[in-house]
Amino acid sequence: MKEKKEKSQKNKSDKKPNQLIEIIKKKWLINGTMTCLLVAIIIAVFIAINIIMQKLELAPIDFTQEKLYTLTEASKEKVKGIDKDVKIYFVGYEESDANLDLAKQYKKANEKITAESVDTNSRPDLANKYGIESGIQGIIVECGEKYKILSEEDLVTYDTSTYETISIAEEKLTSSIVSVTSQKIPKVYFLEGYSTFSLAQNMNYLGMYLENEINEIATLNLLTTNNTIPEDCDTLVITTPNQDFNEIATKAITDYIQSGKNILWLNSAITAKKDMPNVNKILETYGVKPFEEGIIRETDASKMVTGSPDLILPEIEYSKITEDLYNTTGVVFVNATKINIDEDKLEELNVTKNDLLFASESSYYRTNFNNQADTKSGDEEAGTFLVGAELQKTIKEANEETGESAVTSKLVIYGENYFVSDYPLNQTTQYPTIQIASYNKDLVLNAIAYLVDREEDITARKDTGVVTYTATEAQDTIIRVIIFAVPIVIIIAGIVIWQIRRRKK
Repeated sequence: MKEKKEKSQKNKSDKKPNQLIEIIKKKWLINGTMTCLLVAIIIAVFIAINIIMQKLELAPIDFTQEKLYTLTEASKEKVKGIDKDVKIYFVGYEESDANLDLAKQYKKANEKITAESVDTNSRPDLANKYGIESGIQGIIVECGEKYKILSEEDLVTYDTSTYETISIAEEKLTSSIVSVTSQKIPKVYFLEGYSTFSLAQNMNYLGMYLENEINEIATLNLLTTNNTIPEDCDTLVITTPNQDFNEIATKAITDYIQSGKNILWLNSAITAKKDMPNVNKILETYGVKPFEEGIIRETDASKMVTGSPDLILPEIEYSKITEDLYNTTGVVFVNATKINIDEDKLEELNVTKNDLLFASESSYYRTNFNNQADTKSGDEEAGTFLVGAELQKTIKEANEETGESAVTSKLVIYGENYFVSDYPLNQTTQYPTIQIASYNKDLVLNAIAYLVDREEDITARKDTGVVTYTATEAQDTIIRVIIFAVPIVIIIAGIVIWQIRRRKK
C-alpha cells in the first residue's frame, strides 16, 4: 500500500504543469490577438539579434579543415602595421558573399582596412573612375590615388591533379592591400629599338597588367638617356632582339648588370641565323649560350593546344616564381625555343641556376622549316628542352667585417615571347594569347614581382580547396539541434496551440 501511495504521489508530481507553459497558455494564447502579439515579439527579438550581430561584424564560423574562410595569421601580420586608409569595394556582390566576409576580417587586424558591398547605381563615381559597367562584378582595393582591380577569375585557380577549383582570394586580397600601401613603386623599363615586340604596339595587355600590379612602366631608348639605363630602373625587360646591340647599348646593359640590377629576357624562336656577338655577350654574363635556329614542337596531344604541335604546354618546375602555377593547367607557349646553359662555366661566373619550365620529353627541335610534317624526322633532336630559367649572378660577395651586403644580379629568361603579347594564337581566333591562357600573365607578373623584390605579388594558394567538415563534438551537437530539434519544437508548438484553441471551442 505504501508503495502504491508513493507511486500515486509521484505520478501527481509528474503531472504538475510547467509554470512557464501555463503562463504562455493563460496569458498569451488566450486569444488570437495575444498570440499574434507573442509572434510579433519573437520576430522583433530575432531581427534585433540579427542587427546587433551584423554591427559586431563577427567572422563566420569556419568548419573547413583548412580554414578557407578565415584570415590566416600570415595575412594579419602583413597588414597590421599599415597606417593608411584602405577601402575594399565589392562592386556587384551580395552581402552574403564568402569573399566579402573574408575581406571584412581585415578590419579586425587593422582598423584602417574596411570592406563593403556596393553597386554601380549607388556608387556611380566608382563605376566611372574604374570603368566597371553595370552588371559586372569587380573588386577595387583603393588607398588614396593607388588602386588595384581584381576580377572573379583572379580569386581562383585550378588543380589539374584533383580537378578542383581552389580559392586564392586571401592571397590576392592581401597582396593587393600591401601593394597599394607600399611606399616605393617599382619601375620597369622595356628596351626599345632592337625588337619587333613593342610595349606600345603589341604588348598592351602586359603593360595594363603590370600597372594593375602597382608598377610604373616606361620604355627605354638609350639614345634619349645619355646612353645609360636610369638609376630608378628596377627591372629591364628585353624582348626578342632581331638585330645586335650596338656598343653603347652593350656597355649600358653591362654596367647595369654590374650595379646589381635585374633583367627579364623574352626570346621567341629564331627562324634565320643572325650574327649578334653583343647580344650573346650579355647572355654569356649569366652562362646562357647563344640561341639556335629552330623551334620546339610537341608530339604528345596532352601537351599541346588545339592539336597544334607549335602550341606547347611546358612542364612547370616548383620555384618561388612558379609556386602558384605548379599543378595547374599551365601556360601556353607559342613558337618556343630552347635555352642552352653552359653548366661548366656557371661556377666560374659565380652564377646559380633554377629551372622553371621544360618542354616535355615527347617534344623535338625542328631546324628545317621547309619540313611541314607534324611528326618528328629521324635527324631532329628529341628530348626535354629548358624553356624557362632563373639565374643569379654574384657581382660582389658579402663582407662580414665591413657589414657590406652581397651584390647580385638576376636574370629570368623564357624561350618565348608571344605568350605575353597581343598577337592571336592563330588566324582563326581574335583573342590574344595572354587572355586565353590566364596563367601566361601570372608567369610573367610573378617573374617581375620576383625581380623587383615584391614577393607579396607572388601568390601562393592555400593547401587545398576541399571543404572538409571537421566540427567538434560540441559544434556537432549544436548543428544537429539547429537542423532537427528547432523544427520539431516549432511543429509541436503549433500542434499545442491548435489543441488549446480546439478545446476552448
